[in-house]
Amino acid sequence: MPIKPVLRMGDSRLLSVAQPVKAFDAPELHALIADMRATMAALNGAGLAAPQIGVGLQVVIFGGFKSPRYPEAEEIPDTVLINPQLEFIGEAMEEDWEGCLSLPGMRGKVPRYKQLRYRGFDFAGKPIDRTVSDFHARVVQHECDHLLGILYPMRIRDMRLFGFTEVLFPDLQVVEE
Repeated sequence: MPIKPVLRMGDSRLLSVAQPVKAFDAPELHALIADMRATMAALNGAGLAAPQIGVGLQVVIFGGFKSPRYPEAEEIPDTVLINPQLEFIGEAMEEDWEGCLSLPGMRGKVPRYKQLRYRGFDFAGKPIDRTVSDFHARVVQHECDHLLGILYPMRIRDMRLFGFTEVLFPDLQVVEE
């Protein structure tokens, strides 16, 4: 389970649309997920998408531990989500601060739907169908954006609310890369 280098904003691979996974429960998929877990844990991420480590497949992982990068957030169940589909519930949106392992040391205030239903598959091809809200919904939207070639700054409405974490939150002790 080697820790993989995370691509940074500016790398054109982060702007590509990821391809669906066709072979579930395959050794290559297990290895990818293990690498993603090791990388996410080593960098204290709340989630990670396969394109962030240069693999153009529709695989995201998130949750499973309390992220020190988001100390106020609720814990999210450990999830491997493959070939996700999102369905937004209602019109309610909320702007809140986000960071990304592909933009280390930066944060921005991003609008996201408060509640959504996500469907997809786990590593074995077993269906996943959950309705979630708040931070859990935000993380899912953020990670699934990576599969569409979207980075969170592309969603920021007011660029005055985007900058370096240490400048925006000088009193916050945040674990960053």
